[in-house]
Amino acid sequence: MTDQLSNRINSLPISETLAMAAKARELRAEGKDIISLSLGEPDFNTPEFIKEAAKQAIDDNYNSYSPVDGYLDLKQAICAKFKRDNNLDYKPNQVVVSTGAKQSIANVAMVLLNPGDEVLLPAPYWVSYSAIATLAEATYKEIPSTIETNFKITPQQLEEAITPKTKLIFFNSPNNPSGTVYSEKEYRALAEVLEKHPNIYVISDEIYEHINYGETIFSFAKIASMYNRTITINGVAKAFAMTGWRIGYIGAPEWIAKACTKMQGQITSGANCIAQRATIAALEAPVSKIQYMVDEFKNRRNMVLELLGEIEGFELNIPGGAFYVFPNISAFFGKEINGFKINTASDFSMFLLNEANIATVSGEAFGAPNCIRISYAASEAQLREAIKRIKNVLS
Repeated sequence: MTDQLSNRINSLPISETLAMAAKARELRAEGKDIISLSLGEPDFNTPEFIKEAAKQAIDDNYNSYSPVDGYLDLKQAICAKFKRDNNLDYKPNQVVVSTGAKQSIANVAMVLLNPGDEVLLPAPYWVSYSAIATLAEATYKEIPSTIETNFKITPQQLEEAITPKTKLIFFNSPNNPSGTVYSEKEYRALAEVLEKHPNIYVISDEIYEHINYGETIFSFAKIASMYNRTITINGVAKAFAMTGWRIGYIGAPEWIAKACTKMQGQITSGANCIAQRATIAALEAPVSKIQYMVDEFKNRRNMVLELLGEIEGFELNIPGGAFYVFPNISAFFGKEINGFKINTASDFSMFLLNEANIATVSGEAFGAPNCIRISYAASEAQLREAIKRIKNVLS
């Protein structure tokens, strides 16, 4: 009956990360000992002080519809966070709180893009960027990068990718899936290109900003010439281990924020009231309160890089942030292992799932067909066992 469904939904791909996670759950339900390294979800519990704030909100009877764009005191806390962490000046009327950063991104795409507009995606990119562009009836163009360039694009590549139809470009630093962090100098060089094209807007996805390993995180909107053309995306899912709380937000020019509020008012209305109150506590706390998670992620990153580096055929860079490694595994293409022919990254990812009971995600989903994404948001014991299995099955 798919012929009865809209072209919109039929053209929309399934999220590869969620699909792999679902496949892993199915196999686990069948009794297989699956180690899932596919989802970008911290394995820590939400910090106690945030949970206490949620409990207090329940006791204080926050149970009514919240304002579509978020509680005013939460938006004030977001503005203070932008100033403290990013040296960005936003006012509450420039902030919209949504049901996760994914909805924040979708809102922006829906209010800015028309059919036929073009979206530029520096690759690798988060899987939902391309799907959201498609949903907005725009087209998207990948700007490729490689592990040799640390998965960064150059100003020349950006200039060559721009056409008269280009309306929006996504930047994501620290990056999912590569962990790459753009420096201020690199962002300013890209901005010099965009300054020549005043009708192009920028989504700067900074959801992983606090999960970085000594890198200086620079917000694209800090570039004066780009402030009025940049929508800064953030949320509490990753840094505060609050994925299921579903709170994301934007800082944007007021006219874009108003449009996003209008869009959201016809789809979900305001985000969960209890989660919003808990988010105030998260954002007002010093960043040092979550440093223990970042330190643990760094230890895991170093361990995973060391262990994967012992496997011939894995080409690695050193991620500066997030909690993924993104090895180039194209050395295995054209090979047959245990009767399993590997021609693509998807083949390799399925081989690891079927032969080693390890769930990863193919880089094809991220616009990088020579790579796979491995999440190290798992315990040290699980990571050691997973890489041991990978090493054994490839030996």
